[in-house]
Amino acid sequence: MEISYLKTKQQIKDDKRDDILKLIVKNTTQALRFKLGLKASEKVPEQLDYIALEVAVKRYNRLANEGMSSYSQEGESITFSANDFDEFTNDIDAWKDDNGMKDNMSGGFLFL
Repeated sequence: MEISYLKTKQQIKDDKRDDILKLIVKNTTQALRFKLGLKASEKVPEQLDYIALEVAVKRYNRLANEGMSSYSQEGESITFSANDFDEFTNDIDAWKDDNGMKDNMSGGFLFL
């Protein structure tokens, strides 16, 4: 995912926050790659770029409120998900199933 997509989505027109935006994009992409079972050298599949973008938006919007589960001020209340990827679990699992990236944590026993 490119930083320009995040800037467009958040309507950011200048370059003042580029360093933090680049960090958010990098960390979000790394986390998604890990969840997909991809190597560090492999790119996130284009059809799943929307996940990286939506999670990056969440993370950008939560700046200064990191670590909080909720935020309330002057009648406005915001609740943060414990895992930014939760709403995309089904999409991630479907991609992994379609691409032979099964979890090795699915359990099973070997009797000798």
